Amino acid sequence: MAMRSRTTFKKRQKELARQEKQRDKAARRVERKLGKGSPEAGDALSDEGLDLEDDLTADGDDVLEPVAPSTGSDPHPA
Repeated sequence: MAMRSRTTFKKRQKELARQEKQRDKAARRVERKLGKGSPEAGDALSDEGLDLEDDLTADGDDVLEPVAPSTGSDPHPA
């Protein structure tokens, strides 16, 4: 009969873990719902406020210049 109580105990622990997980999920859902007005994780991925074009052309070294196409058939002349 010792096995029955162990099984019941394991079931009880499993059920408590399930309930706790559901509470955590509900709390995260509420936090996400309340935090919709304020950006959180999306800030890291957005590039607002970054002026990349000015950063690249400030010193002029990073500007790419067009290259004339070669007329030869060998792309790497010896």
